[in-house]
Amino acid sequence: MKFWSFLILLLSCCFLGWFTSEVYGGDIVHEDDKAPKKPGCENNFVLVKVPTWVDGFEDNEYVGVGARFGPTLESKEKHANQTRLALADPPDCCSPPKNKLTGEVILVYRGNCSFTTKTNIAEDAGASAILIVNNSTELFKMVCEDDADTNIRIPAVMLPIDAGETLEDLLFNNSKVNVQLYSPRRPAVDVAEVFLWLMAVGTILCASYWSAWNAREAAIEYDKMLKDASEDVAVPEETGSAGFVDISTRSALLFVVVASLFLVMLYKLMSVWFIDVLVVLFCIGGAEGLQTCLVALLSCFRWSKHAAGTFVKLPIFGAVSYLAMAVSPFCILCAVLWGVYRREPYAWIGQDILGIALILTVLQIVRVPNLKVGTVLLSCAFFYDIFWVFISKWLFHESVMIVVARGDNSGEDGIPMLLKIPRMFDPWGGYSVIGFGDIILPGLVIAFSLRYDWLGNKKIQAGFFLWGMIAYGLGLLVTYVALNLMDGHGQPALLYIVPFTLGTFLSLGIKRGELKNLWTRGEPEWPCPHVRLHSSQ
Repeated sequence: MKFWSFLILLLSCCFLGWFTSEVYGGDIVHEDDKAPKKPGCENNFVLVKVPTWVDGFEDNEYVGVGARFGPTLESKEKHANQTRLALADPPDCCSPPKNKLTGEVILVYRGNCSFTTKTNIAEDAGASAILIVNNSTELFKMVCEDDADTNIRIPAVMLPIDAGETLEDLLFNNSKVNVQLYSPRRPAVDVAEVFLWLMAVGTILCASYWSAWNAREAAIEYDKMLKDASEDVAVPEETGSAGFVDISTRSALLFVVVASLFLVMLYKLMSVWFIDVLVVLFCIGGAEGLQTCLVALLSCFRWSKHAAGTFVKLPIFGAVSYLAMAVSPFCILCAVLWGVYRREPYAWIGQDILGIALILTVLQIVRVPNLKVGTVLLSCAFFYDIFWVFISKWLFHESVMIVVARGDNSGEDGIPMLLKIPRMFDPWGGYSVIGFGDIILPGLVIAFSLRYDWLGNKKIQAGFFLWGMIAYGLGLLVTYVALNLMDGHGQPALLYIVPFTLGTFLSLGIKRGELKNLWTRGEPEWPCPHVRLHSSQ
């Protein structure tokens, strides 16, 4: 289990910063983000739905982006007019069209003149709206030039190149194409975001208590061995930490370096077969995680304690309890079913169940021994997050982390190392998602704080865990706010979570005079539940 835990933890580290509301498969870009608003050119950039009808039958629906200029579009589909589409001649619409227009929507291609020039020419020619096709799959924010005529009375919408080419082919085949333009408003907060917040916070809460319980049980067992052992019987040193792996400062540094290299490899090799490899790894790790969680849960019942405590030795796997053998087929079946039906609309349920089970297992096996290691780990992840979400655009011309997390060029709807929930009341649909790393990395430090509190016999208000959980929840909440302010573009969640979480632990440690003990010792070498940690409070 440790091997798969480490592997999935490494994969999770590659997606630390991906927290977004996913509604459109492409990016919206602009080389000049400083273009000022001015009268006649002060619209907000909004996504626009463009449903089409071909020869009277409903066809595809495309997504565009509205321009800074022109009138605003209707927000309700029932109020939007269905209008015939015409192809511009010349295609760039930099000179008056040769074909006569009587209120059609005109389809033109980007280039050779400004957006406002094209729109003014289309308006003068009798068009009711203009669809400008970009020269790439991205959507470009259309602004006004300094000397542009902004007295524009028809709407302008940018479409990606694949949508434009499809519509152009239909028109060349003499098909009758009608379109509708409207821009439904997104809710400020969707129920999916509330559930995703509860899932992330709840997962860390459960994992922390599981980790602290195991630490206390190990301390009780070791303390009992010390009392029962005779003077000439040695107590094995590994008893107190059996089954757990502590992260060191060096491994925390190397962890993010290796994760960066792995992320670049994912970016370069992203394809259908590579996504299939990730799916297989996720299924194996998810099945292992689900088995570990179910065994731990069922072991609490009296009727299953005998099966949980009776082991049989198997080749390769070693000693395995009868309870683990009993639940394994169910866990494998769950993982296989998700892998087979992962493209179905309901597959997010299985992905979240397997993902949460995996995160819980990783957080109770992998441990942060003190705040020093936790600070190094989160600080590295903080800068890693910012670099691969924002700064990587300058080196690779696109955000590496967002491209990988979204699964571009893979034929899949994103990679599996994410928790996702469909947006329920959003007319744009899509998913709200959060990367495993945004839960695992802060969760390691928060779980450490609860172990510290329990082994130090601290009350909940006087400890660090409660305030760490509040800080994490607030950091995640601020991420939502930033997400909405940034028009739904992917946000690096650890950019907000790390300052809240680390800032709380460091501030409380200094205020209570426990920072030195938190920083270096963390918890007793052989913690015993009846021994109180030395502190100066």
